[in-house]
Amino acid sequence: MKSKTVFIFVSLILIVYAGPSTAAEMLPFQRADRILILAAHPDDETIGAAGVIQKALKAGAKVKVALYTNGDNNEPAFIIYEKRLTFRKGEFIHMGEVRRLETVSAMNYLGLNRKDLIFLGYPDFGTMAIFTRYWGAVKSYKSFFTRASKVPYPECLSPGAPYAGESILKDIEKVILDFKPTKIFVSNPADKNGDHRSLYLFLRVALWDLDGSIARPELYPFVIHVQGWPKPRGYHPEFALDPPQQLTGIPWLNLSLTQEEIAKKRTTISRYESQVEYDPPYLFTFARRNELFGDYPAIILKKEPKGGDTKWSGIDLPGGISYAYVDSEFHIKFDLKGRLEKDIGISIFLFGYNKNREFSKMPKIRISIGAFGISFKDKFKRITIKDAQMMYEGHAVIIKIPLEALGDPEHILASVQASGLSLDQTAWRIIELSSKQQIASKR
Repeated sequence: MKSKTVFIFVSLILIVYAGPSTAAEMLPFQRADRILILAAHPDDETIGAAGVIQKALKAGAKVKVALYTNGDNNEPAFIIYEKRLTFRKGEFIHMGEVRRLETVSAMNYLGLNRKDLIFLGYPDFGTMAIFTRYWGAVKSYKSFFTRASKVPYPECLSPGAPYAGESILKDIEKVILDFKPTKIFVSNPADKNGDHRSLYLFLRVALWDLDGSIARPELYPFVIHVQGWPKPRGYHPEFALDPPQQLTGIPWLNLSLTQEEIAKKRTTISRYESQVEYDPPYLFTFARRNELFGDYPAIILKKEPKGGDTKWSGIDLPGGISYAYVDSEFHIKFDLKGRLEKDIGISIFLFGYNKNREFSKMPKIRISIGAFGISFKDKFKRITIKDAQMMYEGHAVIIKIPLEALGDPEHILASVQASGLSLDQTAWRIIELSSKQQIASKR
């Protein structure tokens, strides 16, 4: 009886974890494909897309991997790997070089040469701050651990480039223009890691800038950092990666891997010795029967006249966020269970994009809502937005912003940050203003 009970228990585990993913299967790669993997840190390209690299190379496609950062701010991994405690800035740059060399070794094992790898060298754990604030006539961002304010690695694409939004955007656009990818695999805008989110945002802006200059590539974001996902931890090649339960708004695509591809992915992960020693069960968890890719659909807003019933679009979740485009205003609706208390705050990021204006010169608006009202910042500077309004409607806060204050955008990158929100709700979303797009297409 005992053995029968164990058999039933194991069978139930296999049903839960090893069942086929509900995601649709990705189409096979073709010889004409040009695959670009954009990884936030060394090992992300392997964890998220080692299967992609293998299958693309087997199909005869061209593959390049670009590393956003050298992962030089992972202090816990550094201590365990080096078996010593240090806070000297040079040691962190040394760690970034260790991780760069691990990437070269890992990608060589998968079949890529050094010429297929591009290192950008921007600050680990600092790129979201750069995206949101470090543009234009401001001092460069300074990394907390390395104390660097410019790319310190000679092996990178632009050594000495300042840690500023313009530098990152220029490098990503150069990578895309030089390689002209047909498919880009990149970190997901819902990933909990800020570097993963910002890489997606820089890529989106770069693709808008390059629209019309190159054929538009297909985009395949992959997620890595989601609390409690995937389960169970450890190397389980018999299990499948199912979509994270916290991300319900993404239509997923599945890439099934053979046993040989799974084993090769595991071996590739093991090449990152500095990271495996720190948390081996977590890293090897991603060597499974499949890889997952998916993005949020853009939120398309049609212009409405003032005075009618507002048509809200957005995230239909309890406590969710929705948007509207009314006359020359952008409206945001944030549902609350009650009025704001002193210990509750909401931050709303709104970054507009206009094809006819440099993104570096566009407003980077952060709206803060707290017990004492509403305030606005453009990067570091506190500003006043004329005709902006905040009002309550039942248990909801509604904010109205003149589009002029956002730079008269065609697209808006938006995110809402507040305690208690799900990843779906805090993820960066792309909002398209339909009438603005029509006007831009006629120019």
